[in-house]
Amino acid sequence: MDKAIVIGVGPQAGLGARLAARFASLGLHTFVAGRTPEQLDRVVKSIETNDGRATAVVTDATSESGVIELDSDRVDAAGGGEIDIAIYNAGNNTPGRIVEMTADYFEHSWRVGCFGGFLFGREAVRRMLPQGRGTLLFTGASASLRGRANFGAFNSAKGALRNLAQAMAKEYGPQRIHVGHVVIDGPIGGDKIIKGLPEYANKLGEEGLINLEGIVDAFQYLYKQPRTAWSFEVDVRTSQERW
Repeated sequence: MDKAIVIGVGPQAGLGARLAARFASLGLHTFVAGRTPEQLDRVVKSIETNDGRATAVVTDATSESGVIELDSDRVDAAGGGEIDIAIYNAGNNTPGRIVEMTADYFEHSWRVGCFGGFLFGREAVRRMLPQGRGTLLFTGASASLRGRANFGAFNSAKGALRNLAQAMAKEYGPQRIHVGHVVIDGPIGGDKIIKGLPEYANKLGEEGLINLEGIVDAFQYLYKQPRTAWSFEVDVRTSQERW
């Protein structure tokens, strides 16, 4: 059975969990990676309830040894099959005024937003090259396209991730590794917003929140593209989002 790896999985009503569920439903043994065991276990149980196959892996996306173990030891222990798709979904918004920002805060934003993507992408491509195929996708944001006041840390981290993804696409595309970047332009209709910021969610309304399954569709669209018609980037937003 071929495999999928999704790192950056949190609540069940979140993008990472929905990505894992979708690719498990396509018949891939899906490795569900994140920092919180309880959340990972719930995602795995949900996948298994729907006759999918999944394995939870507790790891830190910014730990080189942890990412190497995920991509080698844990995946290999699951038996045969190739890594068909790997998705880097780690990262949270990190707002703040530059003059009030600590070096640790800025560096943490970069480590999760970009450095972890480098580690994960490097290890995924190392596994895919001998296969002669594979898809590597990164969750991006509109912050990667433009600087914005009070979001300097987030802008720089996501911009760096996008450039990394584009460099990898150009470097490894000729070797049949499809690298893509999904720009999410706006708040997502998942638990982080709906439960974490209920007043904000209510103000936006259903049409002001990006639909989770719609975002997952964008990832699947890139994954399903034939080698003779690849896209590097897809952007997703609601009809209400100003851009």
